[in-house]
Amino acid sequence: MTSSNDSLRRVAVYCGSASGNDPAFLAEAVALGTAIAAAGLGLVYGGASVGLMGAVADAALAGGAEVIGVLPEVLSGSEIAHTGLTRLEVVPTMHARKARMVKLADAFLILPGGYGTLDELMEIVTWKQLRLHAKPCVLINTVGYWDGLLSFLDSTVAAGFLKPENRKLLRVAECALEAVTMVER
Repeated sequence: MTSSNDSLRRVAVYCGSASGNDPAFLAEAVALGTAIAAAGLGLVYGGASVGLMGAVADAALAGGAEVIGVLPEVLSGSEIAHTGLTRLEVVPTMHARKARMVKLADAFLILPGGYGTLDELMEIVTWKQLRLHAKPCVLINTVGYWDGLLSFLDSTVAAGFLKPENRKLLRVAECALEAVTMVER
């Protein structure tokens, strides 16, 4: 467990295997990979060569960063595996993927994505709430993509299902550079 950012070595990025329909999403993924490399950090991500996942990995690799992909067996034969990574680990299940990413990473950054990204986001913040880790969790709110989710989370506090202090476990950055700066502190 990492309790101090003095030992920050790698960040996990959760994001879509699609690029979305706004060019800002892809641009932010590239900016994130570039910022991770520029900060001297490594990247841990889902192992795909497509969508935002591929873009963040390619940008981090171009900047000289270590990039570790963690791909579940169910996806390993689908030709989406990134073949140019520092290391690609194939694990048996989606659950094993998430557990391995948590073990390898010292912080978690979340770009836009769909169900898989939401699943990873909610699990990692829940684990933080349960004190299973003390690693930073930062949502990157590219062009307001997460505004609806953030509003919903505020409503869970108002309804008494989420304590205000636990709502604060998920930090929000407006851009990739801000997110990397937040986890470096």
